[in-house]
Amino acid sequence: MATKNKYICRSKISEAIFRQFAKVFCADLNATQIAQVAGLNRNTVNRLLKGVRERIAASCEAESPFSGEVEVDESCFGARRGRGALGKTIVFGLLKRQARVYTEIVPDCPRATLQGIIRGKVDPESVIHSDGWRGYNGLVGIGYQEHYRVWHGEGYFANKESRINGIESFWGCAKTRLARFRGLPKHTFCLHLKECGFKLNHRRQGLYSLVLKMCRQKPLS
Repeated sequence: MATKNKYICRSKISEAIFRQFAKVFCADLNATQIAQVAGLNRNTVNRLLKGVRERIAASCEAESPFSGEVEVDESCFGARRGRGALGKTIVFGLLKRQARVYTEIVPDCPRATLQGIIRGKVDPESVIHSDGWRGYNGLVGIGYQEHYRVWHGEGYFANKESRINGIESFWGCAKTRLARFRGLPKHTFCLHLKECGFKLNHRRQGLYSLVLKMCRQKPLS
């Protein structure tokens, strides 16, 4: 018989157990640890994790455009074998300094792809910081009057005018965190990546309360 639960539709799980699940999820325990602490089986935990991550991803997509000092960069996730993007997942990221990050999986990194995302997510009055990749050529021409670049090919990651070490730092943290899963299917990788961004964006807020609020507004099925 289903238990009344404002976080999950037609659930046999009590609200108290779900709140325990949410608490350990926010503490960044893995699925096995969550199952042990919350007293749930792995299939149930996996289903709940997928639902919560889907709501997190939707929340990230709905956030307002970035403004101010914004760093942009692309990175490859996947096996460490070899160089380049072959066989890896390419991700493009935006980081508003001292605030939040946005990520999006892209098929490749030409100018049309990257600048399309920038135009949709970054206010034209912003100051853009990027590396020297040609995909960022022409940003001034489409309305971004301040664009500074770091030339990695010359061995520099920052200079007195520009730096992108904020987004580079996020890539490093995300890759370290995701490596513990020892490979993620492409259809779930995006959800895990959005979770990394969400936890960074709300690091100074109560993640637990935010997760409960999202699940009240749109209960899991």
